[in-house]
Amino acid sequence: MGPASETELADLIRGANGALTVRGGGTRVPWRPQPGEVLETAGLAGVRLYEPGALTLVAGAGTPVEEIAAVLAEKGQRLAFEPMEARGLMGTAGVSTIGGVMAANASGPRRVQVGAARDFLLGVRFVDGSGTVVKNGGRVMKNVTGYDLVKLMAGSFGTLGVLTEVSLKVMAVPQAEATLVARGLEAEAALAALRAAMGTPFDVSGAAHLDCGGESRSCVRVEGLAGSVAYRAGRLRGGVCAGWELVEGEKSAALWREVRDVAPLAGTDEAVWKVSTVPARAAELVRRVAAEGLAVRVIHDWAGGLSWLAVPAADDAGAATVRGAVALAGGHATLVRAPAAVRAQVPMFQPEAPGVARIAAGLRARFDPRGILNPGLMGAAEVVA
Repeated sequence: MGPASETELADLIRGANGALTVRGGGTRVPWRPQPGEVLETAGLAGVRLYEPGALTLVAGAGTPVEEIAAVLAEKGQRLAFEPMEARGLMGTAGVSTIGGVMAANASGPRRVQVGAARDFLLGVRFVDGSGTVVKNGGRVMKNVTGYDLVKLMAGSFGTLGVLTEVSLKVMAVPQAEATLVARGLEAEAALAALRAAMGTPFDVSGAAHLDCGGESRSCVRVEGLAGSVAYRAGRLRGGVCAGWELVEGEKSAALWREVRDVAPLAGTDEAVWKVSTVPARAAELVRRVAAEGLAVRVIHDWAGGLSWLAVPAADDAGAATVRGAVALAGGHATLVRAPAAVRAQVPMFQPEAPGVARIAAGLRARFDPRGILNPGLMGAAEVVA
């Protein structure tokens, strides 16, 4: 099903008699395909309002991210939260949509400086599981009063409602960028240097360590006015990044697209985990995984706060090992890519703590009382309609 309007979407959800798999542009593989129909949002597309002077943009949820990026580029602006292009990593051929990005709260390397995707989401319109159209701040309803609907929808993966429109804050493209690169560092030393760079006053906008086979690379990015970038890069090279190579302009931008899209882990048969933990514990976490006999290739982003782990896809794709290591280090692990046989037995998301599970179940009961939106994806109940 591909509704062409919000009204049509509401009618479809209201009349649904079973599970609905919500799909944006099809860049991510359905984790466990459900019986029932696929609900596509590509028809809810188009930039509806753009005010460059106010740094705001309103677009339909099905609008391709590439289209939004092109509109913003004409005015020297961009989506500062740097959403990834997932097709390479996932091996898909879809089109990334702004609704899908927000539903996943997909945030790239620049999160360490500017925040997550949800921090740029000013408002939303969506249709909940009962077929009711909800607008952030524009509707008072007893069972949602007190909730920040914007924050709830960002990262809910379509389990609370189907986004139809998003309002975004955008930012100007900086005049210059530069990246400092060190090669061959061990993870512990590299991540310590990245954390030290983040602790300086030099406004670092990217901090990553790539150890994917061959020589490792450690990268620190600064952006802004040309003179400021030159000064800050120079100060970093004279301190915590002493002796690191300087890469500028398009070469720097290409490097961060590689990090953003997890490109070194694309095109293989490995399973891929997305792990969030305390940056100071990231190297230790990966060591624990490797100590259990798993071959690991890794990209540490956010100075170690986010780690992408590629491991053999056999058996449970290392679920017991990876999630066991996460339990010791703190954080959570999401299995983002795996064969269908693994997806059938391993939950995509980290099992929720009992208290969190109760809160999540309560939210789903309020926004999707029939349990029809992406059931089973994030611990949602079975379909009752």
